[in-house]
Amino acid sequence: MLDESIQELASRCLARIAAAGSPEALEAVRVDAVGRKGALAEISKGMGKLTPEERKRIGQVLNAAKQQLEAALDARKQEFGDAALRARLDAEWVDLTLPAPGPRRGHLHPITRIQRELEDLFVSLGFTVLDGPEVETEYYNFDALNMPPDHPARDMQDTFWLDGGNLLRTHTSPVQVRGMEHLGPPLRMIAPGRVFRNESVDASHEHTFYQLEGMMIDRDVSVAHLLYFMKTLLTAIFQRDVTVRLRPGYFPFVEPGFELDIRCLICGGPGCPVCKHSGWVELLPCGLVNPNVLRISGIDPEKWGGFAFGLGLTRLVMMRYGIDDIRHLQGGDLRFLEQF
Repeated sequence: MLDESIQELASRCLARIAAAGSPEALEAVRVDAVGRKGALAEISKGMGKLTPEERKRIGQVLNAAKQQLEAALDARKQEFGDAALRARLDAEWVDLTLPAPGPRRGHLHPITRIQRELEDLFVSLGFTVLDGPEVETEYYNFDALNMPPDHPARDMQDTFWLDGGNLLRTHTSPVQVRGMEHLGPPLRMIAPGRVFRNESVDASHEHTFYQLEGMMIDRDVSVAHLLYFMKTLLTAIFQRDVTVRLRPGYFPFVEPGFELDIRCLICGGPGCPVCKHSGWVELLPCGLVNPNVLRISGIDPEKWGGFAFGLGLTRLVMMRYGIDDIRHLQGGDLRFLEQF
């Protein structure tokens, strides 16, 4: 009777081994069947009550059952191992005959995106896109723009001075001077680029930022021409009506000079750190080109006139996308940049 019970136990355990759906289920069967406290171990504990002949016979049956179960357990364990290996190989499989995937595609920085939109807009209006050095001479950054050495306007710009009297340009206006020198009138040009100011950093100020300055030199140019191009610019960028104001402003390279401000698109007017709690953001200093600037560049102000403007490209990007801190744009945080 005992040997039949052992065989029945082995049959049940074999069925459980075959039905085990995971390595964990298989381990549970092993513990129940051949573990130190398993069913076969419990039977072995009662062997001392049998006669010598019965112990010999039952012992042989018990050993055979144990060997059968252990072999089945090992085989099933191997099956799980093989399946896991196949899954890993399938996941790691690489077809070496396929072409390389190539670099991941990136995307444009928001400043680059807006700059290119503006370049396309002004090119369509007949303007030329010019570039110039970021390390400038004092002459092109100040002197040629009607700011001689003792001019108080120099105090308006905190400058990074370099060895040899050179400097990091504080605006892209030097490109306008170079454009007048090399191209001459009539002239329509814009000069986008990076500029530098040695000033404290906060939500609306950076020591490194971007501008886009423009100039038109032709005959009989008036403030009306200036306002037309500025209105065209703002309509194209914001693609909606924006509230602006034009107020007098002083800039030594234009006369008369104006400040074109835009109603803050971050707060809508009540005030925030971006607009210094005023509700307005300085966006477009502009005016008619000072005759002295034309004269310094070799252009006769009796025959030619023009307008010039300087657009805070970085601030324009902030208004376009609702960015409340200028430091995000050059912070290098991918979580911010990947939004664009």
